[in-house]
Amino acid sequence: MHIILVSRRLTNTKSLTLSTPHLIGAGVAMAMTVLVLAAGMFYVTLRHAAQLKIPYLETVVLSAQAQESRRNEAFLRENLNAMAVKLGEMQAQLMRLDALGERLAALAGFKPSEFRFSETPGRGGALSSSIPSKNLSVGEFTQQMEQVARQMENRNDYLGILESQLFDAKVKKKLMPTIPPVEASWSASSFGWRIDPISGMQAMHEGVDFIADTGTPIFAAAGGLVTVAETHHQYGLTVEIDHGNDFMTRYAHASKLFVKPGDVVQRGRKVAEVGSTGRTTGPHLHFEVRYKGVAQNPARFLQAAK
Repeated sequence: MHIILVSRRLTNTKSLTLSTPHLIGAGVAMAMTVLVLAAGMFYVTLRHAAQLKIPYLETVVLSAQAQESRRNEAFLRENLNAMAVKLGEMQAQLMRLDALGERLAALAGFKPSEFRFSETPGRGGALSSSIPSKNLSVGEFTQQMEQVARQMENRNDYLGILESQLFDAKVKKKLMPTIPPVEASWSASSFGWRIDPISGMQAMHEGVDFIADTGTPIFAAAGGLVTVAETHHQYGLTVEIDHGNDFMTRYAHASKLFVKPGDVVQRGRKVAEVGSTGRTTGPHLHFEVRYKGVAQNPARFLQAAK
């Protein structure tokens, strides 16, 4: 393409030659300029559409804002639903912890009034004047909830182990011969070496003799399994109870038996009545405590209970 320039100021004419690349470059530059101007005008129009009160543009802006609001609302709803599920799980865990705490308090011997698990403990304190308070973000709140949930799970595991240990200790305590086997004010013969009342020789007395009238109830000093309920040539009518953990108790010289081998008895159950059967000089209860077959002083266990 040739362009001839003619002017009064010019003595000679001038010509310009435009090639195809020049025309293409000019077209692209013009198109880019138009696009930039259109984008700028569109941005300015949208930004000030509310002030300009142009109905169509105002509708477009409101529609875009409504879509953004719906997206934000859906996002918040999903987060709230997730937090609601987590909160429900934490409430269920809290109810289990309350029930577990009440059982532990009962096992430990605390009064119900000393631990009120269903009530929120009193808390308080002054706000710091040097460190300003701040609101939690959604992310921080979710993180705090997850941390509390993990702590509750750990506490539940620890309390479960503690409950098991306390229960085992309570069971073992019930299986220890710690309650008096008969209501008697004093014993005629204690544990240890003594002068035998029949032979007159020094002999080892492997139990305690409780003086009581014939027919006085004899109680199991601890829970266990009856292994012997029969007549012995020296002990007379005898009851032996296996308490587990290698402990055994013997109740001798009875007048009547109320249990048989294989019976499971609880501590304090009546197993026999005082008498004077066997090798004896009068009605009384001969009571023995044995550990791994070796006679122990029954007074140690009865005094420990007191």
